[in-house]
Amino acid sequence: MALEDAKTQVDEAFTRKDLKGPSFENTFGGATSFLRRKYTKDLTGVDIAVTGVPFDQAATNRPGTRLGPRALREASALQSPDAPYGWPYDALSEMAIIDYGDLAFDYANVPAFPETLTDHVRGILDAGVASVALGGDHYISFPILKAYAEKFGPMSLLQFDAHTDTWPDDNMDRVDHGTMFYKAVKSGIVDPARSVQVGIRTTNEDTLGVNIIDAREVYESGPAAVAQKIKRIVGTSPVYLSFDIDGLDPAFAPGTGTPVWGGLSSIQTAIILRDIAGIDIKGGDVVEVSPPYDTSGATAIAGAHIATEIICLLGWAKRK
Repeated sequence: MALEDAKTQVDEAFTRKDLKGPSFENTFGGATSFLRRKYTKDLTGVDIAVTGVPFDQAATNRPGTRLGPRALREASALQSPDAPYGWPYDALSEMAIIDYGDLAFDYANVPAFPETLTDHVRGILDAGVASVALGGDHYISFPILKAYAEKFGPMSLLQFDAHTDTWPDDNMDRVDHGTMFYKAVKSGIVDPARSVQVGIRTTNEDTLGVNIIDAREVYESGPAAVAQKIKRIVGTSPVYLSFDIDGLDPAFAPGTGTPVWGGLSSIQTAIILRDIAGIDIKGGDVVEVSPPYDTSGATAIAGAHIATEIICLLGWAKRK
């Protein structure tokens, strides 16, 4: 069946009719939408919209994450024919998933960027659709969280990262990928008591009350136990999952702007993401994939898998 389909399927990003189901298009050819989903701005009947945010003007070290959405789409092509492994259902066949394309913004007008992004995600949520954003640097989570908090109230932030990104910054207009969660907590859009930061391995004395599961605890406790701890902390709160690819060790994700040794492995991450199924997740993002430093493509591959796991978590929450 797959072989016969591969003979006829091409540019499924534009030609596919159904928003559900696998794609058997040759992985090495065709237009690279995320998971070969249809490119469309029509949110009618859609469950999940994947959208790119090619922004990296907030980076403090190596830039290049503006190229992340394109790389993540290309890497995802290998996953498009098969049901995501390890799940008791096939999210690609049960959920109506689209590629909503990239955010349009004026790259030279950085002060206008945050509200442009908030409004973009607000439009998705107003249609009753969940978003999965492909970054871009990590600052993008702050404008996105604003849209989610408008709809669902204060969010539980589930953040995978080497850094807490809660360094003090009381200037809400500054665009910085290391301070946006400080602003999110201080502005009340994130509930710190119900939030968790996983994989942390850099020093920041003031956690603002956010629960920390550092990389050593993941290693010593094991990923299954960590997943259960996450579920206890977030409880029944609405969750936004933000995955900075530098949460992974540089051995698994070298293509990022601020790599830190001693991070999570791919299998630890996979187990945690699958075992937290059942949380009330509303949306998520994968950020900080920087293709110029990703010579093998391994970082984009990891990021594409993580984005797919977020889709599976959203689908699991929706079908329940």
